[in-house]
Amino acid sequence: MEEKVAYLMKVRKYYAEEGMREWRRLVKDPYHRLEYDTTMHFLERYLPSKGLILDAGGGPGRYTIELARRGYRMVLLDLTPELLKIAKRHIRRAGIQAMVEGIVEGTITNLSIFNDECFDAVLCLGGVLSHLVRKSDRVKAIAELSRVVKRGAPLFISVIGRLAVLMRGLADFPDLICEDVFIKIRDSGDYYGKRGFAPCHFYLPEELIKELKDQGLELLKIVGLEGIASTRRREINRLYRKIPKAYKIWWKTHLKTCTHPGAIAISEHILAVCTKP
Repeated sequence: MEEKVAYLMKVRKYYAEEGMREWRRLVKDPYHRLEYDTTMHFLERYLPSKGLILDAGGGPGRYTIELARRGYRMVLLDLTPELLKIAKRHIRRAGIQAMVEGIVEGTITNLSIFNDECFDAVLCLGGVLSHLVRKSDRVKAIAELSRVVKRGAPLFISVIGRLAVLMRGLADFPDLICEDVFIKIRDSGDYYGKRGFAPCHFYLPEELIKELKDQGLELLKIVGLEGIASTRRREINRLYRKIPKAYKIWWKTHLKTCTHPGAIAISEHILAVCTKP
């Protein structure tokens, strides 16, 4: 019971220690760029042409900075002050301070500092919702994210996929398969942070869809951000380096397949694009 109460402190501690690694994570190699580039592809498709956007749980600010460069007014919120320090530094370097209207320490389960329906879009990317292991906390967070976005505006939520975690166990951590932590993830998706990563709830796609619809959100699109390349880091990086022409074809193949139910189910990160009717 104690680990369930303290798990958010473990999440905060993990990201406080992994700040620069988290800043680099989305662009460190072609495989990791799949998550970033695919997310940007769907942001470009569904975001309004202008407006005020909340980057909830945006950490070191990778999406905040990119969207501010594109002319959006941004508010960045995160649980971990060390990540916000990194964000402030990179926002200054990018020269887009005027477009970032707030950098706020806080949690997505309590957005009471923001008025109802005050944002033209809301982002909750990179698995932030997944780090709320308790379902009651996830329900609160989805309700708060929905409350602060305008009616008819888009809400983007990405989570970490459960089947991909099990696949990685088979490929990279076979010794864990005999341990209780693997069985717990398999059967419930819950992980309380005993083996290196921060506490997390790993999602099945149908579970994410249900939690969003239960809060009255309308699902516009669900996407496997790594899709059929999920867990194939070595192969994707090699293809990018050695056969650039083939990689371009693969990228187009990825975009054509990433909304297929099978590709969504096995993806390391799953993006839901929603709106509040």
